[in-house]
Amino acid sequence: MSVKPHVLFYTKPGCHLCEEARAELARSGCEGLYTFEEVDILSDPELTRRYGWDVPVILIDGAHAFKHRLTAEEFRKAIRSRQ
Repeated sequence: MSVKPHVLFYTKPGCHLCEEARAELARSGCEGLYTFEEVDILSDPELTRRYGWDVPVILIDGAHAFKHRLTAEEFRKAIRSRQ
């Protein structure tokens, strides 16, 4: 059995693009195919400095995968390519 890809979702409160990205993740139909961690960049000064207004940022297995926008299909392809 292979290890599930890990999705790290950088966000912050009031981020409308983050809400849209979350909806696309849900629409992807990939629930259960990956592990998920959501991090509020405001909880860490270094993350706030690094990402500022550049959220959402999504890493898959530590590699930058998406910034600002994504579609359900793009996310599905990214997850399936790591299985």
